[in-house]
Amino acid sequence: MDEHVEKEFILNMQGEYSETVIDHARSPRNVGNIPECDGFGQGTGECGDTLGIWLSVKNEQITNATFWTDGCGASIACGSITTELAIGRPVAEAKNISRDTILKALGGLPEDHVHCAVLAADTLAAAIKDYSELSKFPWKKAYMKKR
Repeated sequence: MDEHVEKEFILNMQGEYSETVIDHARSPRNVGNIPECDGFGQGTGECGDTLGIWLSVKNEQITNATFWTDGCGASIACGSITTELAIGRPVAEAKNISRDTILKALGGLPEDHVHCAVLAADTLAAAIKDYSELSKFPWKKAYMKKR
């Protein structure tokens, strides 16, 4: 991002967004995909933003989580914090990461951007569901990797 545009973006966010949101929007963590992931979820929010989350799981614990979005700074921050919340947690515990968990970790969002936290929570849930379904059928995962 152009330095001038970035400064203007940050100035516009200040006062409306917490420092945590601004930090995660400017320097998102865990961006990208995991080529041979154990679970993947993707969703589209009410504003049209798309978010994808990839998971690596070992012994029922999330060892890595990454995301990608084509959305706004709030969507970026939500994807980033969601991966941080998921990494290191048992899958059963990560299932409980909700919109409210994400909002609390970010220090809140303006009402018109709360849907970004909903999108992140729903996408994580979809990735966990994908993992759970694939782990029941190991042959299916092997088949998916060959495609």
